[in-house]
Amino acid sequence: MAENEMAVFGVSALEEELYRHFLRNPDTPADDVHLLLHTDPDETRACLARLRALELLHPERPDGRVSPAEPEAALTRLTDRRLTELHRELQRVTRSRHVIDGLRAETSARTETSVGIEQLDGLSNIRNRIDDLAFFARDEILAVETSHRLSPENIARSRPLDLRCLRRGVRIRNVVVRAALDDRPTADYLRELASHGAEIRVTGDTAERMIVYDRSTALVPLDPRNTARGALLAHQSGLVTNIIALFEKIWEGAEDLASSARSEGSGPGGGGDLTERERQVLAFMCTGAKDEAGARELEVSVRTYRRYVAELLQTLGANSRAQAALLARERGWI
Repeated sequence: MAENEMAVFGVSALEEELYRHFLRNPDTPADDVHLLLHTDPDETRACLARLRALELLHPERPDGRVSPAEPEAALTRLTDRRLTELHRELQRVTRSRHVIDGLRAETSARTETSVGIEQLDGLSNIRNRIDDLAFFARDEILAVETSHRLSPENIARSRPLDLRCLRRGVRIRNVVVRAALDDRPTADYLRELASHGAEIRVTGDTAERMIVYDRSTALVPLDPRNTARGALLAHQSGLVTNIIALFEKIWEGAEDLASSARSEGSGPGGGGDLTERERQVLAFMCTGAKDEAGARELEVSVRTYRRYVAELLQTLGANSRAQAALLARERGWI
């Protein structure tokens, strides 16, 4: 939050963030809310207890769900409390009653965005909305990811929420491009999700990027080639249905992650631990094709293609491409 508006009432920044969270999402569980807000779990529990003591939150129900007090009644109680304790600040407290309007706006926000199409600007805003949608997913998450690698920051941010969804029984179906398996941290993360029950499939290439939550809300980039330009969040049933149909088409044409991993690790000619991409590069090396042609065929940069070549020379213990081709044929790799 940019400003702790409720500080004048003796409410901390985290307590206010939690209260606003439950105004936007009433009757939702407090369990694991620290994952969504990226806060310390013990500090979060202490803040929730204080919010109940201040009567900003109603007592937790047996099912663990939490409902907030209405802003008008809650702030009236807080104002009276502060006026009793700090009479000298009466003028400052009464001037701050405009905070009620901001809190009331939070309660209407959840109905204003429940229909239509919403445009999200800024990577931070998009990531926060993705966190929200994943946190509250109940049944299923569908995703197509076109990135060739996930940054360590993205993996660290996504892992807790993804694993939480899987523990809660949310079905996750994810399609990634084959090049993502060439990045070790990304591949390891995908296999970790699969080991916890996520269904991961691999496709050769696709420009379609999407995430669908509970078949009711879909997130797509404004420009698939430049996600920094923003995203569209669709709630209209017809549009979401079409996006789901596109996902299913991509899903049907993709290969299971386990099968893809087997094809990369072994083949009819052996090849040790070579990936499928390394096999393709090796095949181009043996034809004597120029690096530019090989890079264009594999849809990678020339720099990336040459990095593969250098790694293959090292793996084979070769001093030249010609020697690498001979050694590869001797070993039955090509």
